[in-house]
Amino acid sequence: MTQISMTVNGKAASADVPDNTLLSDFLREGLRLTGTHVGCDTSQCGACVVHVDGRAVKSCTVLAVSLAGAEVTTIEGVAHGKDLHPMQAAFKEHHGLQCGFCTPGMIMSGIDMVNRYGAEGKTLDAAAIRHELEGNICRCTGYHNIVKAIEDAAGKMSGMAQAAE
Repeated sequence: MTQISMTVNGKAASADVPDNTLLSDFLREGLRLTGTHVGCDTSQCGACVVHVDGRAVKSCTVLAVSLAGAEVTTIEGVAHGKDLHPMQAAFKEHHGLQCGFCTPGMIMSGIDMVNRYGAEGKTLDAAAIRHELEGNICRCTGYHNIVKAIEDAAGKMSGMAQAAE
């Protein structure tokens, strides 16, 4: 057992965990943050994507003990109170989901790609979104509405960043 401490969704979290505890298990079972889904246990599906220190990470491939002091954001931590994050709102508006299983990972991946492309000054078009989503599997939608949702959210998120300047 190892004592770990990190910040999860803006709150301090600590626990004694076995050294082989995956971040996904710590979040789901230790902290009861069940929005992070585990679909494959092999990092193929992307349903478990969270942000660690601002970058997208497949939480089923990271040991919790390796993240001492890290800042972790899950799907439960992206909304601001009752106000959905622009990516969440775009998924709702464009019906970028069906069964919803992959949705948390898709949203977290979408936020990450918008933030990275914006920081690099690159254009995030439909082709780039489809390429970026290669690590996320959706068995229901065919990705069309997911791509539309991420494109829409990208415009709103960049507008928010410009307004903050």
